[in-house]
Order: sequence, then C-alpha cells, then structure tokens
Amino acid sequence: MKRQWVGLLVGSVIAVCVSCETNPYTERPQLLLLPLSSEIHLGEQAYQQVLKDPKTRISHDPKETEPVKRVAARIIEATKQSKYADTANRFAWDVTVIKDDKTVNAFALPGGKIAVYTGIFPVAKTEAGLAAVLGHEVTHALARHGAERMSQGLVAEIALNAAAIGLQLKGSDPQSSSAIMQALGLGAQVGVLLPFSRAHESEADHVGIILAAQAGYDPREAIHLWERMEQAGGGQPPEFVSTHPSHGTRIKQLEAWMPEALSYYDRVPHVPSLPLPNLERAS
Repeated sequence: MKRQWVGLLVGSVIAVCVSCETNPYTERPQLLLLPLSSEIHLGEQAYQQVLKDPKTRISHDPKETEPVKRVAARIIEATKQSKYADTANRFAWDVTVIKDDKTVNAFALPGGKIAVYTGIFPVAKTEAGLAAVLGHEVTHALARHGAERMSQGLVAEIALNAAAIGLQLKGSDPQSSSAIMQALGLGAQVGVLLPFSRAHESEADHVGIILAAQAGYDPREAIHLWERMEQAGGGQPPEFVSTHPSHGTRIKQLEAWMPEALSYYDRVPHVPSLPLPNLERAS
C-alpha cells in the first residue's frame, strides 16, 4: 500500500510540473490539470442547466437585452484582440439576459457563456459600469479560474490523504488522527484554497478593467461600481475567511491598477457610456 501511494504521489508531482502555466497579464503561475476542452464542455452543461431551470425567466425586452448585448459584443471583440486571444477564439460565445430584478449578478462560464441578471442594472448604472462587470466575469473564464480551483482541490486532497496515511503508518490513535486531519483540512481551506480564490477575484478585477478599456469603456467606472456595491451591500465576513476581497481592498487595488488600464484606454476610440434601464431602482 505504501509503495502504491508513493507511486501516486510521484505521478501527481509530475502532473503538477507539466501543468503549470502563467497568466499573460499578471504573470501569476497557475496549476491547470483539466484540459480546456473538458472545461468548455462543463461550462456548456452548466449554462444549459441555468437556462432550462423553470425559475429562469429569459428577457426578450429590447430595453434590457440590447445594452447588454452591445457591451458584451465589445468585450468579446476585445478578448479576441487580447493576450487571451487563443482561448477566446475557441469559445462559442453566447449572451443571455435573465429577468430577475432581485439578483445583483452576472456570470461568464468556460466556453464564453454569459448571463446577466437585470438586478445588476441599478448598481452598474451605465454601459461602462456593465463593461466593468462583464470584463471581470469574462476574465474568470478566459483565465481558467474554474479549472485552477479544481486542480488546487485535487492537489489538496492528495496532500491530506498522504498526511492521513502518514499518521496511520506512525501508529497514531484514530481519535487523535481524526482531530489532526480536521485541523489540516481547515488549514488547507483557509491557508491555501481561500487565498487562491481571493487571488482569482483580484486577478479578474485587474484584467477585467483592462478588457473594458480595450473595448473602449472608461475603466475608472469600475471604482464607482464597487463604491456603489459597498453602499448597497450588507456586512461582509472577515477578509481572512472570505473568498472575495473586501470592497475597500478591491477599490484600493483598482486605483493601483488604473494607470495600466488607462494606457490601454488611451489607445482606442472611446465608447459613450449610455445609461442602463431601471435606474430609478438605484435611488
């Protein structure tokens, strides 16, 4: 059994070594054990599940769909001219507006499947604000954050299993081993997985404003977006145990990245930032 486990660990280390990539914008190393084709397939499945859910109301109102599709089209075109061009051109992009005024959300799944809930309109306020949102969400898909999270989870599981076997080989009693493994599991969650998730959010903020800028939208609107998010949102869990940076942290980071984003914005024609519908709900 010990020999089999050593073989598994060696194989896992080899897989890790050959599966490291670097984000082209932030130069952050990434562990990716899942093929892009599989990730795209999973994204398509998840997207269809959302659309086929009886509770999902797809909007066909031009007042809601046209601004979303206009902004999304510019963001998508920007991705095809970006450092993610190879991945972006493999995506079969699709955009859906979901009529749900209570849900302040949007998402982009691997494969380029985008959904925007109408509840985001009052917070985004303008097409530039929506561009900041979509730039962020599209970055999650292009940077393959989902595959990275899955890879990190797999490695963490292997490490915890190795620790469990080590405790058994040392003859630890079951009760002590259980307590130690619970502590190790918490340590993996807080010390490894959560920080990586915060890194994903920060990376999506960083690259997202660059994509919005490349699409012709003023990236400074992202700061105002998160200021409105902070005003509209309730209390947040401590940043140490949260998978998202605090609003304050986000705003400070965006301010630090803004000169870089503006350098992209200055190279392209600027797009008018038209108001989104239902703005009376934001008051």
